[in-house]
Amino acid sequence: MASYTIVEYFGGDDGYRCGYCKNEKGNFSHGMWSHAMTVQDYQDLIDRGWRRSGKYVYKPIMNKTCCPQYTIRYFIIKETDKINLDKTRGILIVLSHWQWKMKSPELLTPLIHSDFEQYIFSFYVLSSPFHPPPPPPLPGVGPDPGRPVCRKAKDLRRERRLQKDQKRQQESGSVPTCNPAATPVPPSQPKALEEFIDESLPGSPLHRLEVRLVPVNDDDPQFAATYEQSAALYACYQMAIHGDAPSECNESEFRRFLCDSPLEAETSPDGPETGYGSFHQQYWLDGHIVAVGVVDILPTCVSSVYLYYHPDFASLSLGSYSALREIAFTRQLQKQSPKLCYYYLGFYIHSCPKMRYKGQYQPCDLLCPETYVFVPIEHCIPSLEQSRYARFNPDPDAGDKKVLKDLGRLLVLYRRAVMPYAAFARKRKGSNDEAEVEQYARLVGQVCAERILLYRA
Repeated sequence: MASYTIVEYFGGDDGYRCGYCKNEKGNFSHGMWSHAMTVQDYQDLIDRGWRRSGKYVYKPIMNKTCCPQYTIRYFIIKETDKINLDKTRGILIVLSHWQWKMKSPELLTPLIHSDFEQYIFSFYVLSSPFHPPPPPPLPGVGPDPGRPVCRKAKDLRRERRLQKDQKRQQESGSVPTCNPAATPVPPSQPKALEEFIDESLPGSPLHRLEVRLVPVNDDDPQFAATYEQSAALYACYQMAIHGDAPSECNESEFRRFLCDSPLEAETSPDGPETGYGSFHQQYWLDGHIVAVGVVDILPTCVSSVYLYYHPDFASLSLGSYSALREIAFTRQLQKQSPKLCYYYLGFYIHSCPKMRYKGQYQPCDLLCPETYVFVPIEHCIPSLEQSRYARFNPDPDAGDKKVLKDLGRLLVLYRRAVMPYAAFARKRKGSNDEAEVEQYARLVGQVCAERILLYRA
C-alpha cells in the first residue's frame, strides 16, 4: 500500500486539440503525473472534477475549454429496489437486443469463417485492415409461420391510442365509442436490473457469454495470459472505430493508457472482496475476448475508465450494455461494502450529442464546477441548454467547503524529505513558485493538499 500519494503538477496555459468538437487548440486542462496514489486520494480528486488517463491525472478548465466536461455519477439503487421500465426504456431496448443476438447463429460469423488470431493480427500490425471474405449464406426455410405478421408502426401507435382512450372512458364511467374489443395493455412491472440482465441471456443460448474481472497486474496469471490478445483487440478497436494509425495504438500506447495506473492494490476490512485498484473487466463470447471495460474500484464507487471492443460487434451496443453490467457489478460490491454506492461514468459533455447518452441512467448527478457538490442532472440540463458552462448549485452564496485556507500546511516532497510548504519556502528563499502552488492547492482542496505530496525540484 502506498503510504503517500506523490504528484508533479503542471499548469493549463496551453490549449490542445479537442477530441469532441475537433477544435485544434480549444481544450484546456490542468494536469499532474503520479506514480503512486492511494485510492482514497483518487476518490477525493474525482469528487473535485479530476480524472486519470494512465498515470496522468487531469482536470478540465471548465470556464475556458471548448467542451466543458462535467463529472457524472449514478447512484446505485439497492438490489431490493426495482427499476421502472417506463422511465428507463433504453435498458429494455439494449437488453432485448442482446437476447435476440444470443439466439442468432450469425453472431460469430466473422470469427467462424476467418482465423481469429489472423484477423486481430492484421489490425494490430498492418497499416490497412484485413477484411475476411464474406461468409456463405446460411440455409433457411423462410419466415417463421408461428410469428405474427409484421405491422406498420403507425398502425401499432393507433391501436395503443385507442386502448388508452378506452381505459380512460372506463375509468370515467362512460361507454366506449370505439374498438370495444380492445384490451388495455397492463403497465410494465418494475424489476431489478439483474432480472433484466438475466432475461437478456436466454436459458439455452447458442452462444456463451462470460464476464471476468482481472486485476491490472503483471504478476496476475490471467492478466499475463490475456495481455497480448487484449492489446491486439485495443489496436483493432482504435484503428477501426477512431481511425488511429498503428503507431498510435501499439503495445506501448496500450500499456501507457490502459495498464499503467497510479493506483496500487489495497484491501480494507470493510471493503469489497476484490479489493481496491484498477481492473480489466473482460467480456468472453464463445471463448474469445470481444470487449474489455477498464474500471477503478474505489472506496465509495466504481469508476469507468474506458471500453474497447471488437468492431464486428458494434451492433451489440456494447457501450450501453457494459455500463449496465458495471452498474450491476457495483450493486454486487455494495452488498459487501455498503459505502460503495456510486458508479462514475467519467465526464458528461452536453455540448457533444454523442456523449449525452450517459444521462439516460437514472438517478444520476452532475458535479457543480464551483462548489463541488453533486446536483441531480434534471436540474442541470436547463442551464446547459442555455450555456456550455454552468454553475449547478442553486444556492448563490454557497462556496467550496474544502477551499484552500492555509497554504503553509500543504505538504511537499523536497530532496526526499516530506515537509510543509511553509518550511520549504523558508529553505528556498526567493522561490517564485507560490502562485503555481496556490493554484494547485485550490484545485485539489485543503484536505488533499495536506495529504498529497507535491514534488518540488
